[in-house]
Amino acid sequence: MVKNGLLSAIELQRSFTDVLYLTNQKQMPAEIKRLLKERNLTHRILRIDKFNDIRDKLGMVGTVIVDANDSEAGEQQKLARIIETLEMENIGVILITDRVKVPVKSFSLAPVKSSFTMSGSTEAISVDELWTRVSVNLAYRKQSEGLAVKPAIPPKQIQTIYKNKLAEQLSMTGALVDNLTEQLRLAGLVQQDFLPTQLPHTPNVKWATVFLPAEWVSGDIYNVVRIDEKNVGFYVADVVGHGMPAALLTIFLKQALVMRATADTSYQIFSPAEVMKNLNNRMSSQKLSGYQFATCCYCLLNIETLELTYSRAGHPYPVLLRPGESPKQLEVRGSLLGVFKDADYTQEKIQLQPGDKVILYSDGAESLIGHFDDLTGFHFTREFCEIKDLAIIEMMDRFNMMAQNQPVEPAEVDDITATGLEVLKPS
Repeated sequence: MVKNGLLSAIELQRSFTDVLYLTNQKQMPAEIKRLLKERNLTHRILRIDKFNDIRDKLGMVGTVIVDANDSEAGEQQKLARIIETLEMENIGVILITDRVKVPVKSFSLAPVKSSFTMSGSTEAISVDELWTRVSVNLAYRKQSEGLAVKPAIPPKQIQTIYKNKLAEQLSMTGALVDNLTEQLRLAGLVQQDFLPTQLPHTPNVKWATVFLPAEWVSGDIYNVVRIDEKNVGFYVADVVGHGMPAALLTIFLKQALVMRATADTSYQIFSPAEVMKNLNNRMSSQKLSGYQFATCCYCLLNIETLELTYSRAGHPYPVLLRPGESPKQLEVRGSLLGVFKDADYTQEKIQLQPGDKVILYSDGAESLIGHFDDLTGFHFTREFCEIKDLAIIEMMDRFNMMAQNQPVEPAEVDDITATGLEVLKPS
């Protein structure tokens, strides 16, 4: 099945591979190797730094186990980008971050002497639980790729019975679909209740937003809130994936993202880097089921001095639109939320001027704004540049129209969210 040691990228087989094991270690743990062998799963081992060599072969991969034991800060950034890529390909990721010496009993396989921790959790999981995660990921992957085994055609003498049962089931299914659609519609309305009902306009700063879920519910969420008389905090967050699981996690993010702490009659405003770090720790310690990660960009604006401080976690960079200048990305480093517990986040500052605009957006809107080239960097689209000099409300209205009119394949539909501010010129 697998040779001893690590395979090179070119050895990734052309037929379907159930499990790709990405690792920074010299070999796969014996417990996992035995699990894959006993479950008759095809698997390949690949070094993490060779991942880019097989990006065009991901269509033939079922699920990925990432062994990130003892990873360093620089490697964590690389892992975050790899996980983002796999999620975009609808490939489930199982992240192993540590070894645990305390044995965890297995009820279906031979006993093992160690166990593993997942995604920064300190709770040990058994080989059985690892197998459950692998099997669920594979079932989802094979179904989404049309690889599920089709049932045999029933004999002719019982086809009539099957047809009658099928008609009955279709009728029941139709009622269930209608009910589910209504439930999703109501869930979407509840989710939108968590969005701001009004924006904190001031005499010198105006705000505008766009919120376009791909389905009834969205994996995006945003907020713009007045923290005190001088400061406004605002963010856009994006859960990897969409649908109901992503929508439920957005509600958690809304509650977990804390901008300030109050004690008696005093309060402390958290810096953007602190907000990202605290949010990541709360998300990591929540021990979310599955492979749920999120990105976020949070900004703090002093509406008196017009100083903007910003931090991000795996999210598209904010965009600065300054009159008479080309659009500019406000770059700052930061890894995905929920991947590495106690990850550090940085922040940057910029002094805004009258006429400046700042745009935050989710990755579903990225194709409308620009694209990245490995050789020449990020390029803004012609359509975005045509509307960048409009007043913020008119600009976001036009951006909304662009989003709704763009031709998109059904499989590529994604949630689109954008939040923008404009520093008004003195009248």
